[in-house]
Amino acid sequence: MSRPYLSAEMRRAETVAAVIDLAASQDPATMTTGQIAAAMGVSQGALFRHFPDKMAIWTAVLEWTCGELNHRFDVLPDSPPLTRLEAMLAAHVDFVIEQPGVPRVLFGELQRAGDTPTKIIARQLMAGYRARVARELQSAREAGAIADTTDVEAATVLFLAMVQGMVMQGLAVDDFTAMPVLARRLFGLFQQSLGASQCA
Repeated sequence: MSRPYLSAEMRRAETVAAVIDLAASQDPATMTTGQIAAAMGVSQGALFRHFPDKMAIWTAVLEWTCGELNHRFDVLPDSPPLTRLEAMLAAHVDFVIEQPGVPRVLFGELQRAGDTPTKIIARQLMAGYRARVARELQSAREAGAIADTTDVEAATVLFLAMVQGMVMQGLAVDDFTAMPVLARRLFGLFQQSLGASQCA
């Protein structure tokens, strides 16, 4: 039985989804184009009609990841800076739970030697994330929501380390389901460390 016709854009999106789904249960570094094609029910030749090589597939996966996470942040409702930061954290946690293959792909690409297209995208994602967090913390400090002596740069690193630490622990035990509760507890400690409980 032949597969239904899909546009090139839809076929590329299907490939990205297949890679992320496979990455949830196996090491992305060992994943082959044959496995990806088999998961999609197509031949490798059909796969390469939409991607010139394997790196192009991985680039599409990272581009989708970057776009999807940024979209989830962009659509968060306007709210006070600390509330928005907590919402960003919750949105990130939800994304990881829904797409457990993404952290495996992302961390794998960051470990590559040299400047590959995928590693550059991963760095851009992290830089954009860092800038978002820093803006919210700066706004919180200016609004008096956290101590006026807060080191925004260091607090930004602390926030990102909190997120990355939770993801790494989830990867270690192959289970991300505890993240929502842990995220709320950690964010409470994060606010306290910035003197939020003493601020009006």
